[in-house]
Amino acid sequence: MAHPLDLEQTWLYPLPEFSLIALQGEDRRRFLHNQTTNAVETRTVGEWFETVFVNSTGRTLELATVYVRQDSLWIQVEANRKDFLWQWMDRFIFPFDKVELEDLSAHYRAVVLLGEKVEQDHLGWQLPTGSQWLAQSVQGVELLVSAQTGLDLPGYTVVFPATQQAVIDQLWGDLAVITPDQWEGLRIHQGRPQANKELTEDYNPLETGLWRAISFTKGCYIGQETIARLNTYQGVKQRLWRIALDRPMEAGTVITLEGQKVGVLTSVKGLTGLGYLKTKLADQGATVQVGEAIGTVEKPPYITHEYYQGPN
Repeated sequence: MAHPLDLEQTWLYPLPEFSLIALQGEDRRRFLHNQTTNAVETRTVGEWFETVFVNSTGRTLELATVYVRQDSLWIQVEANRKDFLWQWMDRFIFPFDKVELEDLSAHYRAVVLLGEKVEQDHLGWQLPTGSQWLAQSVQGVELLVSAQTGLDLPGYTVVFPATQQAVIDQLWGDLAVITPDQWEGLRIHQGRPQANKELTEDYNPLETGLWRAISFTKGCYIGQETIARLNTYQGVKQRLWRIALDRPMEAGTVITLEGQKVGVLTSVKGLTGLGYLKTKLADQGATVQVGEAIGTVEKPPYITHEYYQGPN
């Protein structure tokens, strides 16, 4: 399937759904380690990683991006999940825990610089790679620059003080701006799950394909037993896939195969959708019926469906 944007060009996307929670205090790493699916305690300052908040039965609450700072953990989440996650974490902070929450959402904003030539054409300073983020002072403004776009596409995410929007406009105001509709098309094409669509308590992160955000060696955390058991016994009953459609359909449309319901469309933009399909009935390359449309099951880049087999 052709990519929705020409990545030879550099694009700018101001993240409208950006929210930021700071986790502070001596116990902050242990606390988040016990609350989410990925390993936190082993991370070093200057790293970013993804992790999933799950409930006690391993169902998904939110996919978060975490920046490890010297004195805090910055947790990037979607704006419509911020208040819920704040309350969720707050209920698990006990009187003797040295953990504090701070809502930074009003104080910071973020943009994504997307494209294969971002570095050489639009950024003139040292840049992070892999799982790194770096602080850069540009025109007296401290920027947090991470080597990720949230979509497994080339580029960077830049977090900056909300009061310094003018500096960002001066730096990159001439770039082509990605609209929310275009971003939604990119998100679906890449297979990045979104809160209240693919990320709900109807599904667990293994069904969603978020193996990248799960550690199977870190020990106990909320929902760990369920997730470990699903992996051990290869018990994932449904999986998220990209679906190429021959005509537009709406999210929520039932997906069938030979007259039998196999799943539901969770997101759609144009002729590309995402949907959960029953593992035993539909796989990559299958042809399915999506309402009145014919759909082809495809694997998007962002997610994977391989079981964890242990360290090599």
